[in-house]
Amino acid sequence: IFFRKNSLSMAPAVSTAALIEEDPWDMPELQDTGVKWADLDTKGKILRVLTISAKLILLLGFLYMFVCSLDILSSAFQLVGGKAAGDIFQENSVLSNPLAGLVIGMLVTLLVQSSSTSSSIVVSMVSSGLLEVSTAVPIIMGTNIGTSVTNTFVAMTQVGDRNKFRRAFAGATVHDFFNWLSVLVLLPLEVATGYLVKLTDLIVKSFNIQSGENAPALLNVITDPFTHSIIELDESVISGIATGDPEAKNKSLIKVWCQTASNTTVQNVTVSNCSDFTCWELKNVTEVINIKKCNHIFVNTNLSDLAVGLILLACSLLILCTCLILIVKLLNSMLKGQVAVVINKIMNTDFPFPFAWLTGYIAIVFGAGMTFIVQSSSVFTSAITPLVGIGVIKLERAYPLSLGSNIGTTTTAILAAMASPGETLGNSLQIALVHLFFNLSGIVLWYPIPFTRLPIRLAKALGQLTAQYRWFSGFYIIACFFVFPLLVFGLSLAGWQVLVGILVPIVAVLIFAIIVNILQNHKPQWLPSALRSWDFLPQWAHSLEPWDRVVTIMVARCCCCCKCCNVTEKDEETGTHENKDNEIEMYDKEAKKTSDSCEILKATSL
Repeated sequence: IFFRKNSLSMAPAVSTAALIEEDPWDMPELQDTGVKWADLDTKGKILRVLTISAKLILLLGFLYMFVCSLDILSSAFQLVGGKAAGDIFQENSVLSNPLAGLVIGMLVTLLVQSSSTSSSIVVSMVSSGLLEVSTAVPIIMGTNIGTSVTNTFVAMTQVGDRNKFRRAFAGATVHDFFNWLSVLVLLPLEVATGYLVKLTDLIVKSFNIQSGENAPALLNVITDPFTHSIIELDESVISGIATGDPEAKNKSLIKVWCQTASNTTVQNVTVSNCSDFTCWELKNVTEVINIKKCNHIFVNTNLSDLAVGLILLACSLLILCTCLILIVKLLNSMLKGQVAVVINKIMNTDFPFPFAWLTGYIAIVFGAGMTFIVQSSSVFTSAITPLVGIGVIKLERAYPLSLGSNIGTTTTAILAAMASPGETLGNSLQIALVHLFFNLSGIVLWYPIPFTRLPIRLAKALGQLTAQYRWFSGFYIIACFFVFPLLVFGLSLAGWQVLVGILVPIVAVLIFAIIVNILQNHKPQWLPSALRSWDFLPQWAHSLEPWDRVVTIMVARCCCCCKCCNVTEKDEETGTHENKDNEIEMYDKEAKKTSDSCEILKATSL
C-alpha cells in the first residue's frame, strides 16, 4: 500500500513530460495505415489499382495545367508590363549604378515573370553594344532574385494549416535567402574586383567555341500546342524597345503572323545628308512577306495589349491557384501509407558512412537535371514546395534541390547563347557564364560547410514567425519583392547622392541591430546593460504583437461589417409585409445577435 501511494504521488511528475515542447520542424510520422495488398480480395485490388491510376492521371493533368498556366501568366505579365520593362532597360544612366541594376533586374523579372525573358533582353543589349558586360552583371543577379518569388506565392496556398504553412513557407524562402545572401556578398566583391567578368572572359577566350544548336525545348514540346492556341507573343518587340528600335514601340506584342518569309533586294535609297540636291545610293532592303496567320484566340482581336494581358492574368491566376490547391489535396491523399514511407526514405535518407556528405551534392545534381528537363526553375521549386509542406521532403533536402535548380536554369541560357551569331557569340556566352558562376559561387559560400548554411536557419526563423503571424508572409512578399526594389529604383532616378544619403543610414541601423541581436543571444556580457534587451524601445518597435492586434482588430471589424451587411440584405429579401411586426422583432433579435458577436470578436482581438 505504501509503495502504491508513493507511486501515485509521483504521477504528476511523470505528466510533466507532456509539457516538453516538441520541435516544430520534426517531420510528421508517416505510417502505413491502409489495408495491405495481400489482405485485399480481387475486387479490392482492382479498385485500388483503378483509384491509384485515376489519381495519377489527375495529378499529371493538374501538373500540366499548372505549367501551362505559368507560361500564360508569363505572357500576361509581358503584355501588361513588357514594354515598360523594355523602357526600364533603356535607362543607361541608371544602369551604371550596380545597386540600381540589381533592382532593375528584379523588377523586370517580376514584370515579365520569366528570368529567361529578362536574361535574353540583357543578352541582346550586350550583343548590340548598348550595355557592357560589367554593367549587365548586377542585372543578371537581380533576375536570379526575381525568379524566386513564384514558389513563395505557391507556399501561400497552404496557409490554412499552421504546421504545413511553416514548413512550406520555409521551403520556399530558403531559395530567397540563398539568392539574397549571395548578392549581399558577391555584388560588392564584383564591384571591387570584377572577378566574374574576368573569369568568364578567360573561359570564353580560352576555348574556340562555335555556334551551336538552339536550346532544346523539352517541356515546351508538350505545353506549346496548348499555350500557343491561347496566346503567342512576339518576343523581339521587348528586345527591340530595350535596344532603342523606334518601330518596336508602336508594335503589338501579340503575334499575328506565325509563318513569314524575307526577301532581300538591292534598291535605290534616298540619302538624307545630301546638302543641295537629292541623291541615292544602292542598299540591301529586306521585305518581310506574311504567309500564314497564327491560330491563337487573340489573333484577330481589337483589344489593346493591356486589356488582353489583364484578361489572361486573371484567368491564369485562377487556374494556377486552383491547380495548386488540387495538387496539394491529391498529394495529401496519395502520399499516405506505404507510398509516403517509401518516398520519405528515398528523398531524406543519407548515403551510409563515410559517403553521407555526398547526399546533398547528388541532390544538387538531381535538381539541376530536373530543371534542365522542365526548363524552368520556377516550375521545379514550385513543385517541391507543397511536398515540403506536407512533410514528404525535409527542408534540409529541399535546400540542395533548390541550389541545383539554380544551376539547371543557367544551362539552357548557355545553350541558347551558343546559338547566337558568330559576331555576338562571345558576349552572349559570357553573360550566360556569369549567371552560372554567380550561382556556383553562391553554392561554395553557403553549402559545403554545415555552419555556413545560413539560408536554412533564416528560412526556419521566418517560417516560425509566419506560422505565428500568418499575415506577415504577405508583408514579407510585398516588402522584399516590390517595395524595396521600387524604393531603390526611385532613389536611383534621383541620383546616386540621394541613394547613398538615404540608404547608408538605413543599412547602418540594420547592421547595428543584427550585431546587437547576435550578441544578446550569445555574449550579452559584452554589451552595456541598456542594450542587453530591447525593452527600452516601445513594444511596437521590437515586437510584432502590437501589429498583430491591429491586424486582428481590422479583420474583426471587416467580418462584423460583412455580417451586418448580410443581415440587412437578408432582411430586405424577406417575403411580403403581412407580418411586419414579427419581421421587425426578428430583425432586432438578429441584429442584437450580430452586434453581440461583433463585440465578442472585438474583445477577443484586444
